[in-house]
Amino acid sequence: MPPSKAMGNGVVESPMRKPAFAARVVRDWRSGDRAGLARCLIVVLTLLAVATFTTSITTGAADASLANILRWLTGEADQAMSARDRIIILDIRLPRAVLGMLVGASLAVSGVVMQGLFRNPLADPGLVGVSSGASLGAVLLIVLGDVAFGPLFAVLGFYALPFGAFLGGLATTLLLYRIATRGGQTSVATMLLAGIALGALAGAVTGVLVFIADDKQLRDLTFWGLGSLAGANWTKIAAAGPIILVSLAVVPFLARGLNAITLGEAAAYHMGIPVQRLKNIAVFSVAGATGASVAVSGGIGFVGIVVPHLLRLVIGPDHRYLLPASALLGGTLLIFADMLARTIVSPAELPIGIITAFVGAPFFLWVLLRGRSNIGL
Repeated sequence: MPPSKAMGNGVVESPMRKPAFAARVVRDWRSGDRAGLARCLIVVLTLLAVATFTTSITTGAADASLANILRWLTGEADQAMSARDRIIILDIRLPRAVLGMLVGASLAVSGVVMQGLFRNPLADPGLVGVSSGASLGAVLLIVLGDVAFGPLFAVLGFYALPFGAFLGGLATTLLLYRIATRGGQTSVATMLLAGIALGALAGAVTGVLVFIADDKQLRDLTFWGLGSLAGANWTKIAAAGPIILVSLAVVPFLARGLNAITLGEAAAYHMGIPVQRLKNIAVFSVAGATGASVAVSGGIGFVGIVVPHLLRLVIGPDHRYLLPASALLGGTLLIFADMLARTIVSPAELPIGIITAFVGAPFFLWVLLRGRSNIGL
């Protein structure tokens, strides 16, 4: 036992050990301060994301263990993997895992931003029609691209499809915000109903475009119904990745404003937050992330509502921690769902949208029933 220290006034101070880190985290969590727990969770989620990413690359019919991959990357053994396995790893599994991480992160972060902007836990790009608008923009370019948008494809090349989806998502988001907001106040019920109406309208127009599409275009549109990462390749990542990464890089700077806007737009304005600029940046970021994601993976629902709620139950609503944690957990969950999709009914492949819907729909109902007294319904 360490000796006691004598104070200057003659009083002997008994030795007091500082509480252990875990004990401090639990104490702070009980007192309402979840910052320490949030930092720990972000570290854990980072490690989990790395582990899931690695598992996705090494899981499949080809014999490509982690040890063989590391030996091949370090040049210790050129024959650690066959030429066929290298093609499977580098051209199929790796781009699929990268795309899954990007899409999952963008959908989860978009959900956090929309929920903070609308001050409503039910806001989600898939539920309020933003994903449907992005799908409409992409399908419009696929079906009518050669006829009506030839110059756009000539200028943008393979960036044209994400750009079209971005414009569709942006138009839907702006229209939704315009309809749901009056006098600086956003009506939750109006937002949800308008989102359903806009999603149905976008789906109807998309159905017309699918009806007039030819056989080749129909094959290109097959995966749009439920969403899939089966067509992942480096070209798609090069097209959508920069838009998603820019959107993900911008949103952390919105954290302080989103925290303030939870008190109301007037209160946030008096706290020095440029509310209109915050809304504009948030809308463009959500449209960019969602549009680019839909352009390369189709409609994958419920990620933007499940991930933020799970994290809020643990670390609270502070967007400084909620945004990075959502990006990590969203990417991890989508990669895990993709692994299930390509193994659960092997050799066939189950669309990811089915898996996310099986998990997300009951979760959404639970959130709705649990908090309906607080969401204006």
